[in-house]
Amino acid sequence: MSDGTSLNKFIAASGVCSRRQADVMIDAGRVTLNGEVARKGNRVRKKDTVLIDGEPIGRKPNAVWLAYHKPVGITCTTDKRDPTNIIDAVGYPGRVFPVGRLDKNSEGLIWLTNDGDEVNKILRAANEHEKEYVVTVDKPVSLSFLRRMAEGVYLPGLKVTTKPAYVEQVGPKTFRIVIVQGLNRQIRRMCETLDYRVRKLRRVRIMHMPLGKLEYGVARDFTTSEVQHLKSMLKNSYAGPAAAKK
Repeated sequence: MSDGTSLNKFIAASGVCSRRQADVMIDAGRVTLNGEVARKGNRVRKKDTVLIDGEPIGRKPNAVWLAYHKPVGITCTTDKRDPTNIIDAVGYPGRVFPVGRLDKNSEGLIWLTNDGDEVNKILRAANEHEKEYVVTVDKPVSLSFLRRMAEGVYLPGLKVTTKPAYVEQVGPKTFRIVIVQGLNRQIRRMCETLDYRVRKLRRVRIMHMPLGKLEYGVARDFTTSEVQHLKSMLKNSYAGPAAAKK
């Protein structure tokens, strides 16, 4: 293409990270284009040279998909300066990055991959890919609380109302919720807005994949059928700008 490819898309297609994470690295001055510090909006053409932290981007590797049972205390960052970063915790020998985020105090299923293009399809809220959580709060849940969580909660800090969700009570202080968004700390913010505090948050499913019996702190490769199922679910999903991550 004479006009080239957008820099963040070029980086994502190489399997380094998602487009959103590429933008973060560009803003931090970690990316150069033909020897000059790159800027968001730059285009990459056939003979251009792109470096990240001084290292060239190679050919796109074979796709890697990992399911990880993230423990509390692990941070969903690729920044190795953070001693709690998820990359060191997983210990995968190749380059991967997390798909979205679970905050440090949450646990449960998270995916890691090197397939940047598919990540945008998963994270974009408009595609309505489900994520399921089991949440324990600090006091008994009421019917009105469950109803409001299901209908959508206005979050003043984000100035947005959450999309309708499936919610059911599973214990005196515990409920199950299925959401299709990934707003920053969404479930915790929803609960806080309704005067509840989250004591435990565990993600038990992403799209077609349940956490199942995956052991705490353990990562595994997707099976061939899981990858095929994922690809079929993403076939008609739009890969535009990703939603904010939870």
